Parts: sequence; structure tokens; C-alpha cells
Amino acid sequence: MTYWDTSELAEDAHFRARITAAAAQEGNAAPEQWGYANRWLMIGPGFADAYAYAILNGNPEPGKDPAVITDGMILSQYQYLNKPPDEIDNELPE
Repeated sequence: MTYWDTSELAEDAHFRARITAAAAQEGNAAPEQWGYANRWLMIGPGFADAYAYAILNGNPEPGKDPAVITDGMILSQYQYLNKPPDEIDNELPE
């Protein structure tokens, strides 16, 4: 993963639309604003690598393709970011 891969994913309109859809389905009162404001945080482990791999293999719209970054991956990251403060694991990843 490179910073470029991460930045490309964060600015991918299809990926942002999928983030917005997840936020809406989870009952977020302002899903479009939440999705845009949190697009960088929504890039979970492995997301940018999968995105870059898809581009290298000719996928023209990897942010739109649920075979690259699944809806389950997006939902899991959304739910992680929206845990109540007492449920957040404060350990740093290794």
C-alpha cells in the first residue's frame, strides 16, 4: 500500500457512495456528510492494497466493485468507527 493508493481510494466517488449507503442503512442521520467527512477513516486494513491490485489488473472502477472491497468490509469499518466510547479497543495495532 502506498499513500497514493490510499489517497486515490479516499477520493473515489464510487467508494464514497458506498460509504454513504452504509451510513444510511445503519441509521446515520446525515449519511452524505458523514461519508465525506470520514472517507479517510473508512479505509480499513487491506482496503488500499485491494484497490491498487484491482487497478493494476485492469479494473476501471475498483471503488464500485464489491469484489474488490466488499460491502461487509465497509460495514465492519463503519460499525467499528461508530462504537460507543466504552466499547472501543484502545490498543494500537501492531
